[in-house]
Amino acid sequence: MHRDLLRLARAERSVRVHLACCLAAAVAAGLLVLVQAELLAGVLSGRFAAAVLLPLALVVACRGLLGWAQGVLAGRAATALKSALRRLLLGRVEGLGPAYRSGELVTLAGRGLDALDPYLKGYLPAVAVAGVVPLAVVVRLFVADLATAVIVVLTLPLIPIFGALVGWTTKTVTERQWRALARLGGHFLDVVRGLPTLRAFGRARYQASVIREVAEAHRAATMRTLRVAFLSSLVLELVASLSLALVAVPVGLRLLSGSLDLRTALLVLLLAPEAYLPLRAMGTRFHAAMEGVAAADEVFAVVNPQQETGQETGPAAARTGAGRAAPAGGPPEIRLEDVTVRYPGREETALDRVSLVIRPGERVAIVGPSGAGKSTLLHLLLGFVTPSEGRVLADGTDLAGLDLDEWRRRLAFVPQRPHLFATSVADNIALGSADGPLNTDAAVIRAAAEAAQVAEFAGALPQGYDTPLGERGANLSAGQRQRVALARAFCRPAAQVLLLDEPTARLDGRSEAAIVAATRRLAEGRTAIIVAHRPAMIDLADRVVRLDGGALVPQVPAQGGEAR
Repeated sequence: MHRDLLRLARAERSVRVHLACCLAAAVAAGLLVLVQAELLAGVLSGRFAAAVLLPLALVVACRGLLGWAQGVLAGRAATALKSALRRLLLGRVEGLGPAYRSGELVTLAGRGLDALDPYLKGYLPAVAVAGVVPLAVVVRLFVADLATAVIVVLTLPLIPIFGALVGWTTKTVTERQWRALARLGGHFLDVVRGLPTLRAFGRARYQASVIREVAEAHRAATMRTLRVAFLSSLVLELVASLSLALVAVPVGLRLLSGSLDLRTALLVLLLAPEAYLPLRAMGTRFHAAMEGVAAADEVFAVVNPQQETGQETGPAAARTGAGRAAPAGGPPEIRLEDVTVRYPGREETALDRVSLVIRPGERVAIVGPSGAGKSTLLHLLLGFVTPSEGRVLADGTDLAGLDLDEWRRRLAFVPQRPHLFATSVADNIALGSADGPLNTDAAVIRAAAEAAQVAEFAGALPQGYDTPLGERGANLSAGQRQRVALARAFCRPAAQVLLLDEPTARLDGRSEAAIVAATRRLAEGRTAIIVAHRPAMIDLADRVVRLDGGALVPQVPAQGGEAR
């Protein structure tokens, strides 16, 4: 069983209560089989009068009622547990950053967690029944007929043994199916978001062919999973049928020879299948539950990323990375020591043994070709990415040991493509404030807008700063969106480190000049790390650091002694 899921189920009271009642109902319904078999064997053999049919009907009705209660309670437990998992997952979204694709996140939070229903509604109750009912049946068979009980005891372990052998293969192919589904969902969402750009550059048709290939890979993975599931069901059914034959044939022969009475023979033939049935049901439901288990593994890998590296885990660690607050004071010294970063599923390194020291208050430009690792370096400082090797220090303290929420309060980040939300200009600017949009004074917002030169275009909008924007800033130009992003950074006066990811990319000369001027004011008194290609942004830096293929390129002193 999935330990992390069960741990979370025990921690959530509503899940714990509903799941416990569900398992109790399933076990009670399974144990009533013994009473049903006793009554039915007695009636068929003539030992009990026909009046016993009424208690027998009551037992059957009780089993049906318990089955209904089990389904209702299992549904409520599944709903509560999926809600708890979604809260944990979405609570990590802020800390995930760009390293985790939003399309995969949507697929995981939606279809992925919904696939947990077969695990919670079918597999867990089946496990509870399989742990109790076969043992109770075997005990009753020992009392009724020793020879039959011995045969059942010897053949019963064959089902879990073959089930485990097949289960290993099932787990592997189901994980491949889930990865194919996550890739399909993530890629499809990214294509839909970028469709206008793809159409503008004539690449939409090519992406359609890519989606077809990804969908075909998912179809093939699904068919492989179904093949294994059907074959495993065949194996379990065959083993159970042969085991029942080993019980039924000797019982029939002994009944014909007169060495076994009719009531005992009927009781044995009614109870023996019930010893195997829970194990067969558990095996069958195991395959149906594997997709949900694979999704749960992915959720816990996202919520507790330190589990794979042996670092601190738990809810607090998942939220902040660790418990220590970031060191206070002025701009920190930032030091990277032999840092290597590898993204999951990729063999090549995004950063390769990078060692770099950024002094307090220094302005450093990071340059290099696309894919050199420049944005990864910023994501490393933001805590969106953790080093595979090496460490990142802030004033001598390892970033992995800091409270990331406190550390990020000291940062101001301006991305290359800022996301603007479907709300007013003022609210979009206030999102950058460490106090939150609701607690940010209007005067602070106006001052930030003036500093970032947002006022130049905000006054011309229909409602000024209260003008609602379209999602992703649809009714603003690229330069205007970038100024709003800079205004967000101006809303963080306590920020000591400024991180900019190519803020002038795709801008015209006038917009670039406005962004450069605003950035110069923003960087005053702060440590600034600027990813840039354009000379105007590079000229703001005291030092230039070049990356190529994830590695630092040795600096060559320029004329005048500066390293460029």
